Amino acid sequence: MNHPEKCVFSARLGAVLVTAVLFLGNCLLCAQPREAERLPSRIKTSLNAYSFNSPLANGSMDLDGLLEFCASEGFDAVDITAYYFPGYPEVPPDDYLYRIKRKAFLLGLEISGTGVRNDFTDPDINSRREGIRLVKEWIIAAEKLGAPVIRIFAGSGDHQGYTREAVTEWLAGDVRECAEFGREHGVIVAVQNHNEFILNAGQAVELMKKIDSDWSGIILDTGSFREGDPYLQIEQTIPFAVSWQVKELIWIEGESRKIELVRLFKIIKKSGYRGYIPIETLGEGDPAVKVHDFLLEVREALEEVYSY
Repeated sequence: MNHPEKCVFSARLGAVLVTAVLFLGNCLLCAQPREAERLPSRIKTSLNAYSFNSPLANGSMDLDGLLEFCASEGFDAVDITAYYFPGYPEVPPDDYLYRIKRKAFLLGLEISGTGVRNDFTDPDINSRREGIRLVKEWIIAAEKLGAPVIRIFAGSGDHQGYTREAVTEWLAGDVRECAEFGREHGVIVAVQNHNEFILNAGQAVELMKKIDSDWSGIILDTGSFREGDPYLQIEQTIPFAVSWQVKELIWIEGESRKIELVRLFKIIKKSGYRGYIPIETLGEGDPAVKVHDFLLEVREALEEVYSY
């Protein structure tokens, strides 16, 4: 026999439980962003392997040597561009990837990322599909290496006969497909603003909004904003930054100038960014000397801004 008062109590209890579940679910969904907002900015140093492009490309240095150099300089991590793995663009065998991963670990280094060459602005859909295949294969390699981010390019921007709007649409779709694959393997797919198709912060932000994926972001290249105030461009783009290429030079009014690291790190600190800041040196000179000297400048600026 049913008791009306028990039915009422059960209904009320059910409503309370549903409300509690919804409340807890919403808290779980919003807890991480709110927690991240409360945390202060914290950054770790990394070296982009492209700094040693010449010796890595001509074989006078290998990835073992690169890891040993980074460890000796006291970097927290290394960003191992995929070009320098044997057999690129093909992915090396697992035993090679795992050996590099093990060596980095034993040297106290994290692998902050990797990256490939691609061009998603190419009107040829078959060429873009090949680029997507390449990115996906290296996403799997990044997963095996323990690299949380893979860097890709938008592309050269050579798209005669097509509007920028049309190119942006297919570009965003291609990156979104890669980002979905990245989600399945725990790897963020990040587009570098490389002064080709992406020339300014507005274009970078527009692309990120069109991609609309939690598994995509920007590799913020400080040397590739060459329109307007580069520091303002960095401020406008930094909400989408998941990693960096901090370079020695920055462009102001068409001229290259030495980057103001203290000014840059104040922007980064204010933004609350937490993660790696890979540095990259370019141009003439011994890369070991150039990297060593630039890293000292970076550490001095970090000390001033963050009081490490």
